Amino acid sequence: MTESIQSIKERLKSIQRIDDPTLESLRNDPRKGVQQALVSFERRLKKEALIKEKYEEMFCFEKQGYAQGHQWIAGIDEVGRGPLAGPVVAAAVILPKNEIILGLNDSKQLSEKKRELLSQQIQEKALAIGIGIIDQQAIDEVNIYEASKLAMIQAVENLSIAPSYLLIDAMTLDLPIQQEKIIKGDARSVSIAAASIIAKVYRDQLMKEYDVLYPGYGFSHNAGYGTKEHLEGLERQGITPIHRKSFAPVKKYLQ
Repeated sequence: MTESIQSIKERLKSIQRIDDPTLESLRNDPRKGVQQALVSFERRLKKEALIKEKYEEMFCFEKQGYAQGHQWIAGIDEVGRGPLAGPVVAAAVILPKNEIILGLNDSKQLSEKKRELLSQQIQEKALAIGIGIIDQQAIDEVNIYEASKLAMIQAVENLSIAPSYLLIDAMTLDLPIQQEKIIKGDARSVSIAAASIIAKVYRDQLMKEYDVLYPGYGFSHNAGYGTKEHLEGLERQGITPIHRKSFAPVKKYLQ
């Protein structure tokens, strides 16, 4: 009995090699649907190969750290420097040495659905995750740059495993731990990318909760950034307790 095209499509999902011997009979199958399924299969393998290649490129900083004898390497990143409201949130993540999480990248380059999926995988596989949160009051007191550093330090201190090597996105921290500052690190290091995703998903969820407390500004989808809806909310309702009073245009609404 001839195998159905749907059955072949399902079978192709489990094949991971372009030279798999079972493919030969499919290549000789004259049915158009089978040939289209083979094209889709080959496209999938090429895409997966590129993702694996990208992961290997982004693993280079971790590889250097392991070569130096470091066992616990933490990637650190923050989100929320630019918004007019809400805290700055940082994450520190220690990934297992031999565990691959494909698709890790700068959180800003990923869809919300992809970020949430990767965040779940990171939480399941990471050896340790630390979160640092510096609120709007502290941001107003010390400025956003220093607040970002404080959030990162807090994230490192909240790790359940003490790291001996830090990979940090464009920052140097006042910590007695060997560290490397990496420009655009969230797109160049898997550990920093993981931290970027964890911090982004965490802060976005926080801002959705604030949207319930302070409706009318669009916090659930603008994360506190100065969108048209947010600025109109400021004009109409004034500032909330989570607004950063040192930021323009929030300043002009101070009583």
